Amino acid sequence: MDEKKKFYHSLIFPSFFIFLIWFIKLTEIGLDTSFVKFGVFPQKMAGLAGILTSPLIHADFKHLADNTVPVFLLSFAIFYFYREIAYKIFFIIYFVSGLLVWFAGREAYHIGASGLVYGFASFLFFSGVLRKNMNLLAISLLVIFLYGSLVWGILPYDYKVSWESHLMGGLTGIVLSVYYRKQGPERKKYSWEEEEDEVEVEENDINTEPPLQQL
Repeated sequence: MDEKKKFYHSLIFPSFFIFLIWFIKLTEIGLDTSFVKFGVFPQKMAGLAGILTSPLIHADFKHLADNTVPVFLLSFAIFYFYREIAYKIFFIIYFVSGLLVWFAGREAYHIGASGLVYGFASFLFFSGVLRKNMNLLAISLLVIFLYGSLVWGILPYDYKVSWESHLMGGLTGIVLSVYYRKQGPERKKYSWEEEEDEVEVEENDINTEPPLQQL
């Protein structure tokens, strides 16, 4: 796949997801109702369904707008650089972070896609560091620059905010960056490194003793 096709292909699913969360919010407004009850409600059987629906629901347009740009940019980066495993990364973070919130969260409705933001950001950052890939390290630095303040979101400083979703999303992203460290883009090998490998091979050939011949 050439770069142009790869770029456009990487836009498809993130764009669809953004369309979906905005469509749901507009539907909620149009019906003059609240979908908050479809969020994750920890340790209640009825709240399990929220694992599927909670990232799609937002309290108001500000909540939705705050999540739209980072979800789009970070998911695009995952689909662009990790094309072979992008869907796995997306949906594992989606469901596992929600499940962890259901197990460990406060008794309240947890809604919004911010858990995905934390999951995607931590995956991209730690994956870039682990792989020592210059392109991914650049993405990691960009993530820190744009969303470095995210670290404060995992602390319970504001009980109107689901810091549990932030924490669980971030932890899930870290675990996936380790688990999938051998899948996805590989570190580019530069010419000087290849020359060193060739020298080592030549030295090994020179130092190899001929086999002992018994007469």
